[in-house]
Amino acid sequence: MERTLIIIKPDAVQRGLIGEIISRFERRGLRIAAMKMIWIDEPLAREHYAIHRSKHFYEGLISYITSSPVVVMVLEGNHAIEIARRTMGATAPAEAAPGTIRADFGLEIGRNLVHGSDSPETAECEVALFFDQEEILNWKRDTDRWIFE
Repeated sequence: MERTLIIIKPDAVQRGLIGEIISRFERRGLRIAAMKMIWIDEPLAREHYAIHRSKHFYEGLISYITSSPVVVMVLEGNHAIEIARRTMGATAPAEAAPGTIRADFGLEIGRNLVHGSDSPETAECEVALFFDQEEILNWKRDTDRWIFE
């Protein structure tokens, strides 16, 4: 079972889209292993987005992600990273496929509603950044037999 980190970003929280976004992932068959609402502080934001440190949008990104509470989740399932990323859509909402979260609810790349890990290695680091191991549940849904082979 693969795991991925999802962040429902400040714009989605402020627009009241938390439930809709969670529902999209659950309807795809991904299982929530951990979830909490937090306010990302500046040190955590800088650590999470360290890969973008040299880019022109870095300071704006830090300001944005620390501007409001967010929801962080660990989702799991077969091919969870790929499935979550396809459910979110392209980073730029204008380029996202219809029916994806970003295409259906976003207009600007800087307000693209959700973050998802892009690889198993990144997912492992990101999950550890936001969750202690004991916060992540190992459980099965009764419906898993109808979702996973």
